[in-house]
Amino acid sequence: MDIHFIVWALLFIFIGSLLAFDLLVLHKNDQISNRKTTIETIFWVFIALSFSGVIYLIYKNNWVHNPTDLTPHQAVLKYVTGYLIELSLSVDNLFVIAMIFASHKIPLKYQHKALFWGIIGAIVFRGLMITVGVVLFNKISWIVYVFGAFLIFTAFKMLYDELNGNEEEKPSAFAQWLESNFSISKTLDGNKFFTIENGKKVATPLFGALIMIEFTDLLFAVDSIPAILAISQDSLIVFCATIFATLGLRSMYFFLANMLEKFHYLKYSVFAILLYIGIKLILMHHYEIPEFLSLGFIVFCILVGIFVSLKKNQNA
Repeated sequence: MDIHFIVWALLFIFIGSLLAFDLLVLHKNDQISNRKTTIETIFWVFIALSFSGVIYLIYKNNWVHNPTDLTPHQAVLKYVTGYLIELSLSVDNLFVIAMIFASHKIPLKYQHKALFWGIIGAIVFRGLMITVGVVLFNKISWIVYVFGAFLIFTAFKMLYDELNGNEEEKPSAFAQWLESNFSISKTLDGNKFFTIENGKKVATPLFGALIMIEFTDLLFAVDSIPAILAISQDSLIVFCATIFATLGLRSMYFFLANMLEKFHYLKYSVFAILLYIGIKLILMHHYEIPEFLSLGFIVFCILVGIFVSLKKNQNA
C-alpha cells in the first residue's frame, strides 16, 4: 500500500479521534468553567505545536509527496507559521460567533454543541477549499496576484468596517434570509437542534446559530485559505495547519468568551497580518521573503495587539 495514502489515512483517524475525545470525554456534559476552558485551550495548542514533530518525521523519511522539495526544518517552520496565521485570523471569527450567539440568545452551556458541529462542517469545507486552492496555485501562476490583491482589499475593508462600526452588519442579511425561508422557533429546547411546536417539527434558535456559524466560517475561509497558501502550497502542511487551528477554535472561544472585548485591539493585528500576507503573495514570483521573517512578524503583531489591549484596559 502507498505510504502516502497511509499517512493521510492515519491523519484523518487522528483528527477523528480528537473530535471523539472532545465530544465524549471533554464535553460529556454541558458544564463550562474558566479552569476547564483554560486547560482545553492549552491542550489544543500543545497538540498543534507537538504535531510539528510529526511533520519533521514525515518529511525526513519522505512519507508524503514533496513537490516543493522542503527539508524537514523548512516543513516545520512553514507548518508553525501557517498554524499561527490561521489562529490569528480566527480572532475576528470569534467576535462574530459571539455576536451570533448573543443575537439568538443562546446560553453559554448550550453553545458548545453548535460549535462542535460547526467545526465538523468547517473541516469538510476547508478541506475542499484547500484542495482547490493548491490546484489553482500550481496550475495558474498569476492567481497569486489575484489572491494577494484580494487579501489586501479584505484587510482595508476590515479596517474600514472596524473604524466605522460596520462589523455587526456582517451576518444580518443572511440571518433575515434564514428566518424568512425556514421554520425556526423563537424559544430554545435545551441543546436540541429541532423541537415540536404546535404539532410541527421546527428548528430551534440553536440550529439557526449553527447554520449562521457555518456560513460565516465559509466567508472567513475565503480569507484564511489564500493567506496560508502564501506560506506553503504543500497540501499536507496547509491542511494540518488549518485543521489544528480550527480544532482549537472552539476551546479558545470559551476561554476568551468573557474577555473578547478586552482584546479588541487584536483586530488591528489581524489587519496587519492580512496586509503583510497579501504583499507577500504579490511579491512571491519576484522576491522570496524568508519564512522566519514571516513567523517573527506574525508573533510580533499578536503580542503587540495583546499588549495594547491590556494597556488600554488598565487605563480605562
